Amino acid sequence: MSLDGALDRRKDTHSATLTGAGNGNGNGALTTAIPSYSTHRLRLNPNTDHKPDSYEDLQLEFSPLLFSSLERYLPPTLLNVSRESKVQYMREILLRYSPEGERTRVQKHREYRQKIISNYQVSLSHAEGYRKPLHRELYTMHAANFFVPSFLKTVNECTEESFRSIMTEPSPGVFAFEMLQPHFCELLLAEVENFEKWVHETKFRIMRPNTMNKHGAVLDDFGLETMLDKLMEDFVRPMSRVFFPEVGGSTLDSHHGFVVEYGLDRDVDLGFHVDDSEVTINVCLGKQFSGGELFFRGIRCEKHVNTETQSEEIFDYSHVPGRAVLHRGRHRHGARATTSGHRINLLLWCRSSVFRELRKYQKDFSSWCGECQREKKERQRLSITTTKLELLKREGEAAKEAAS
Repeated sequence: MSLDGALDRRKDTHSATLTGAGNGNGNGALTTAIPSYSTHRLRLNPNTDHKPDSYEDLQLEFSPLLFSSLERYLPPTLLNVSRESKVQYMREILLRYSPEGERTRVQKHREYRQKIISNYQVSLSHAEGYRKPLHRELYTMHAANFFVPSFLKTVNECTEESFRSIMTEPSPGVFAFEMLQPHFCELLLAEVENFEKWVHETKFRIMRPNTMNKHGAVLDDFGLETMLDKLMEDFVRPMSRVFFPEVGGSTLDSHHGFVVEYGLDRDVDLGFHVDDSEVTINVCLGKQFSGGELFFRGIRCEKHVNTETQSEEIFDYSHVPGRAVLHRGRHRHGARATTSGHRINLLLWCRSSVFRELRKYQKDFSSWCGECQREKKERQRLSITTTKLELLKREGEAAKEAAS
């Protein structure tokens, strides 16, 4: 989704007064000015102290989390107006910069998802091929039943020190830690297997997680979207705010959640790629397997995605059930062959629409792209060398003049 031009870098010179809807004079005449993007520009930087409204209960064309995230960028005069006024203002921006084709695609996918949910979650006789969800407790967030205590404790404390107390950083920008309880992994595996059986029995054509995986399922598509929203908002975003602020870690507002399956009768490996995310969390659910290591090869922007890997960027990670790995989506990686058994992983691609908009105006990605950093350091080195040579040349010329 594009909001191209919505974040105006010019200082807003418009002056407008908004009068609340309750400010009438008793005869029905109100002086309320309807907020409009033509008179009120978004802030360049978010108001981190502002607590946005929830939009979960509204039927909107766009993700409720997108509205909550965008609200932090509203100009000060709009922060305290009614929620309806804020929705109208933000919808104007989103509709202006979201192509009709993209909105149509989103609507069709919403209808596809609703068709799955309305069929999979309806309890009919087994003879008709329908299986209601096995474990309904998965469909809402029950943190104490999902996560290991050490992870819950550190998220509640929400400091870099507390996060690092349970994490290892075996390679720069790659964080590994214990996250999921074994029982939760078992329940989710059983639910995915149940869904796959329903797909097979009903011959329902489903979309796979991405263009690279031919096996696995999109969890959002059969009812787990709300739970995964909470996972991103309450657990992944606090970590990302600390470790990945330069790639939108504090403004994650949408996700793509799925499981992938590897084995001799499934996908075997996964080629070298980057994710369509700002931040990715990857958790091994099980089962028994050999191989399947992730290999990381450095963080790159679009311009440098195919550049050479430096020796210090090479890192391999071995999966352990229940253990998570957190990294930037632009961290190049792949998966080696699963040589025996069956490996299933839960992935959550977390995205920030605000960061994607701001990225359009960036030219220097040296805060996070490894190759941009090297190019910047090389330019600095050459500049220093050139300056030194120029100074030596001047000193030599000055010495000659003094001698003559």
